[in-house]
Amino acid sequence: MSATRTTAQSGTNGPIRNHLRSVQTRDRDAWVSKALCRTGDPDELFVRGAAQRRAATICRHCPVVLECGADALQNRVEWGVWGGMTERQRRALLRQHSDVVSWVDFLAAARRQRRTAI
Repeated sequence: MSATRTTAQSGTNGPIRNHLRSVQTRDRDAWVSKALCRTGDPDELFVRGAAQRRAATICRHCPVVLECGADALQNRVEWGVWGGMTERQRRALLRQHSDVVSWVDFLAAARRQRRTAI
């Protein structure tokens, strides 16, 4: 994702941008098909307030929680629970780490750090 952002920011047009968009779409399709929530009621993940924390438990055992959260952060998704994070949690991360280029790398590093601390 970091290469995509750098290229897009540099103003590259035409075939390169279209190719990168195509790669992003394929990557997203690959992880979305593995998401635990894909067969459930989407409304369960678009609740308000404290109910979001309960909704986030759906993500607890999802094999693509990292990719989902990174996608939501990268695209600044405002509504719903994504990657086990509430709207408030995502806003806080975006505010605290405004310099992050690749949310996949950032979240993967945070996960590794938590595992080694245990």
